[in-house]
Amino acid sequence: MVPTGPYGSWPSPIGAGLAASHGGHPEYVGMVGDEVWWTVPRPTEGGRRALVRRRADGAEESVLPAPWNVRSRVVEYGGLPWAGAQRAVGGPLVVFVHYPDQRLYAYEPDAPGAAPRPLTPVSAVGGGLRWADPQLRVDRGAAGEVWCVLEEFTGGAPTDVRRVIAAVPLDGSAAEDRAAVRELSDGAHRFVTGPRVSPDGLRAAWIAWDHPRMPWDGTEVILADIAEDGTFRDPRRFAGGPEESVPQVDWTADGQLLYASDADGWWNLYRADPHRGTAAPLCARAEEFGGPLWKIGLRWFHPLDNGLIAVIHGSGATALGILDPESCEVVDSAGPWTEWAPTLAVHGSRVVGVAASPRSAYEVMELDTRTGRTRVIGSAHEDPVDPAFYPEPQIRVFTGPDGHGIHAHIYPPHNPGRIAPGDELPPYVVWAHGGPTGRAPLVLDLEIAYFTSRGIGVAEVNYGGSAGYGREYRDRLREQWGVVDVEDCAAVAVALAEEGTADPRRLAIRGGSAGGWTAAASLAGTDVYACGTVIYPVLDLEGWATDGTHDFESRYLESLVGPRAACPDRYRDRSPLYRADGITAPFLLLQGLDDVICPPAQCERFLERMAGRGVPHAYLAFEGEGHGFRRAGTVTRALEAELSLYAQTFGIDRDDVPRLELTT
Repeated sequence: MVPTGPYGSWPSPIGAGLAASHGGHPEYVGMVGDEVWWTVPRPTEGGRRALVRRRADGAEESVLPAPWNVRSRVVEYGGLPWAGAQRAVGGPLVVFVHYPDQRLYAYEPDAPGAAPRPLTPVSAVGGGLRWADPQLRVDRGAAGEVWCVLEEFTGGAPTDVRRVIAAVPLDGSAAEDRAAVRELSDGAHRFVTGPRVSPDGLRAAWIAWDHPRMPWDGTEVILADIAEDGTFRDPRRFAGGPEESVPQVDWTADGQLLYASDADGWWNLYRADPHRGTAAPLCARAEEFGGPLWKIGLRWFHPLDNGLIAVIHGSGATALGILDPESCEVVDSAGPWTEWAPTLAVHGSRVVGVAASPRSAYEVMELDTRTGRTRVIGSAHEDPVDPAFYPEPQIRVFTGPDGHGIHAHIYPPHNPGRIAPGDELPPYVVWAHGGPTGRAPLVLDLEIAYFTSRGIGVAEVNYGGSAGYGREYRDRLREQWGVVDVEDCAAVAVALAEEGTADPRRLAIRGGSAGGWTAAASLAGTDVYACGTVIYPVLDLEGWATDGTHDFESRYLESLVGPRAACPDRYRDRSPLYRADGITAPFLLLQGLDDVICPPAQCERFLERMAGRGVPHAYLAFEGEGHGFRRAGTVTRALEAELSLYAQTFGIDRDDVPRLELTT
């Protein structure tokens, strides 16, 4: 007989500390000779990201000890922070960005007594000098160079910034001398990616865009000739435009240009002749072969030397496939993985990526295209508890108020050691993802399992505006932020209650960043939820639009809400800061004090408006945390506080988490 217990009260081996220590996932895979390298989070080491290598014998080891932190701050969300090469003499050479000072460093890990040496200077102006998407060019100059994106602040404001493609000498001559850094591009665009050089070394291609567009709105492929001195000559637009998003560009082995474009409504792959300027789609489908370029250097496809192309594709869920550009056939790799992260590397017949499933966290994967075998080669998932405690997700499509479909993942309460009384309906928490041009992947997440194993259901809603379902679905959110996202989340919550899946009196909403906005706007604009958890949110559109955030998203609201000059009332009418009198449900507000994307000042102004209104709430602010919590201690405290909020609001009896003190 399985014991009976009320929903939310079940004991679980998945503690908050366990979930916190398994947060994050591998990123930015690359090949150094025949070795696979990548970055991984270290929540228990201050939240740093470590660079890891897998040696030829299968041994996995950190390249750099703590406190080295391989992470870029370009556009604040970062990007590819390292590049490596295997030299004929002396072993591997790696260049990387160190997070605290954002300098580029060079390191020879196999050289006796070697230590990282700086390649770039520190600037005292504004946010300093930052680097991303490096490409090693060891054949350039006497000592070689690294070509990468340079983000340079010119003043104290977050928008006082310029970005160019630059060349940094590998001999260290620019370590204290900004003048020794050569600028390769002309600075004509606000945003650029790193260059991709043609196989003959004569051309470079990169992606550029300008305010007020975001990269999923419209970008351009820039093509330039490479002069003998390495500078870029005659840059010209080759593809893309204001209403066409190109998130990645690359070259085939025979010198043709490949790029992903949503010109037909989906991010499909195109092949172009750079000489004639002609382009044609490859394998046009109602699927995505690309995604939103939130970080510089993401990769959804990678050409192989034999003419085939490794592709990450799908609608909603994603798969790794091999595309034959001549037959337009795609053969997918076998296995249970439902999500492939936008990072790929190839070496001969090997394709390396990062993937996860509902039963496994993200792992480093290798596909051998000769045999079709896919295997785990790094950051292997190990079940920290009996997997019987993992939730069993359901892929659902709900109907919105105007008849449109709303994509969601439903995670019912699940615990092999408990069942609920037959007459009780479970509480549910609606999770709103960030972005808002993001997407909730269908993968194992121990933070979700933390709640479901205790008897609290989770509904992840990929509301209108989410990536992964075509441009039309993304564009549903244009000028409708705070409307469509709120309505879609509420529609899912109400549908779960009406069908008898969830208790209508015990519904909650939570989200971080843009999801924090949706959570706060939902509490202010609906009566669906009994409480909510709001994490490093946007709360004041006016403040966010006027030097209240970083440069990358400083004009984002023009598409999400509308041009401020044309519709100023929307900026106040939709902001939770100015709708505080509509919030009557208890809430928890979580914020990093070092957050420059959603600064804590918004939370402080919001709390001033809530003071004395009789609404129970709590505010937890964490020193040393920015936009996205990375330290194990922070995540542990946040999860326990969230559970305590639900326990108090839903009438759940638990004594195994610290009680969250709510004030009014």
